[in-house]
Amino acid sequence: MKRIKLTVAYDGTDYCGWQVQPNGITIEEVLNKALSRLTGEEIAVTGASRTDAGVHAEGNVAVFDTSSTIPPERFACAVNPLLPEDIVVVQSEEVPTDWHPRRQASVKTYEYRILNREMPDPLRRRDAWHVSFPLDKEKMCLAASYFVGEHDFRNFCNIHTGAKTTVRTVFSLDVERAGDLITLRISGNGFLYNMVRIITGTLVEAGRGFRSPESVKELIKGENKGKTGATAPPQGLVLKSIEYGGK
Repeated sequence: MKRIKLTVAYDGTDYCGWQVQPNGITIEEVLNKALSRLTGEEIAVTGASRTDAGVHAEGNVAVFDTSSTIPPERFACAVNPLLPEDIVVVQSEEVPTDWHPRRQASVKTYEYRILNREMPDPLRRRDAWHVSFPLDKEKMCLAASYFVGEHDFRNFCNIHTGAKTTVRTVFSLDVERAGDLITLRISGNGFLYNMVRIITGTLVEAGRGFRSPESVKELIKGENKGKTGATAPPQGLVLKSIEYGGK
C-alpha cells in the first residue's frame, strides 16, 4: 500500500464545492469515481482545502492510498482522461503513508479577481466579480495592510466555521491592478470559512469610500462585530497553491 499526493486544478463553477455531500456533485466525488475506476479499488481522497461551491483552484492537494502498480508520477496522466475537462490532476507523487495534507505546516495562497468597469464582460463571468463602481486601489492597499500579521479573525468568518480557534497568520495581502482587473493575493497559514471572501468584500467597501481603511483595525480587534463588508461571490476566488514546510 502506498500513499499518492495529487495537485488538482479545477473550474468550480458547476460543482457544489470540494467535499462530498448529498445534494450535489462535488470535486471530491468526481475524483473518487475516476480513481476507483482507474485502480479497481474503492478510493476515497482526502483534500487539503474544502473549497466552497463555485470556487476554483490551481493547486489544491489531495491524497489517497492504493495498492496499484501504476508508478506514482504517472497517476496524473492516467486519471486525467477519466475526468471531465474542468478538473485536471497537474501532478502526482508518492508521500509517506502517514502524510496528511491538513496536518502539515503550510502556506496557502489565494487570489480574488475583481472586474472593475461599468459593464460586465461575459467572458469573465465565471472567474471574476464584476464591480461597476470605481474602486480606489490605494485605499484598498492601505486597508489590506492591516490584515497582515497574526490576528483573531472571528469577525471575518462565517458563523458556521467550526474551527477550534479563529486566530490565523496572514503573511501578505497585495492589491494589484492591470487595466480593469483588480487582483487580491493573500498568503497565510490557514483561512477560516469564507474568510478571504469577507476580507474581499471589506476591501471593496474601502475602495468605494464606504468605510475608511483605518476602520479595518477596529474590526480586527473584535470591535464593530457584524460591520464587515458583504461576503464576495465565489466565482472570483482561486486557490493558487499550498506550499508545505511552513514559513
